[in-house]
Amino acid sequence: MPDNLCDVPGVLVGHATDSEGLTGCTAVLFDNPEGAVVGVDVRGSSPGTRETDRLGSIGAVRGTHGLLLTGGSAFGLAAADGVVRFLEEKGVGLDIGIARIPLVSAAVLFDLVVGDPAARPDAAMGYEAAASAKSWDFDQGTVGAGTGASVGKVLGMDRAMKGGIGSASVNLDDGLVVGAIAAVNAFGDVRDPETNETLAGPRLEDGTPGDTAYLLPEAASRLRWGENTTLGIVATNARLSKPQAVKVAQMAHDGLARAVHPVHTTVDGDVVFAASAGGLEVATDIVGVWGARVMERAIVRAVRLAEGLPGLPSARQTGT
Repeated sequence: MPDNLCDVPGVLVGHATDSEGLTGCTAVLFDNPEGAVVGVDVRGSSPGTRETDRLGSIGAVRGTHGLLLTGGSAFGLAAADGVVRFLEEKGVGLDIGIARIPLVSAAVLFDLVVGDPAARPDAAMGYEAAASAKSWDFDQGTVGAGTGASVGKVLGMDRAMKGGIGSASVNLDDGLVVGAIAAVNAFGDVRDPETNETLAGPRLEDGTPGDTAYLLPEAASRLRWGENTTLGIVATNARLSKPQAVKVAQMAHDGLARAVHPVHTTVDGDVVFAASAGGLEVATDIVGVWGARVMERAIVRAVRLAEGLPGLPSARQTGT
């Protein structure tokens, strides 16, 4: 098993990366004509999303055919059109008689200050990400939605470090599989919950990552709306109803809270989706507990595998 989101049967992941503009997007597709049952929980105060209202507990339509994590801030939501077009060409979507409508929800992160602010994921990139989606291994780090991601911005971008995209999974003896993928562009610092080691954050004078909480009083002029976000998707082969999927998404935020400090701030747009892509009968709380666990591992992996950019060093480069 590759230890990523694709360990969940029927889940495919693909990236599109603009290495010059330093942005990108990541598509997650469900290899089922009816899609997956998806819930969402939005806890950041500055989110950018598409088609998330129908993912609430009272949403009438059960199936979702694709999810998209993308850079480009609100501009990047245009990339979802490309995922929709790809799925329509494949005959995938909600059958309303006169057409099949692919249902694709999306969330964005702000990366315009890292690369070319005029470079944003568009429909062509969304199509590319969907067309490249596969059900095995995929690149992590500075690719897809993690291309322009950064973390630890309390001292400004000139002291920040590289974020990225990461994934992890767990396969239990009873057959339960839970996987997560996270695009980490947080205001705060990222720590390994197993060791409490700070992996990436605001760089101090000696170049090591510091503690955002202690530096926060210096940051009043840098607390800018909507420039930070951690986006995540948890998927499982367990059978979940819409309300149960929402609960798993809520519990998966515990993984964010254990790995990102601080989290869910007024300047973050944190969003977590949870997708049920199977029929295994497992208690919701078990799925939620493991969803949080693999989410924290995905976040750690995102910064550990990220490659640095000029002026934006990675955890690899600082030796953390």
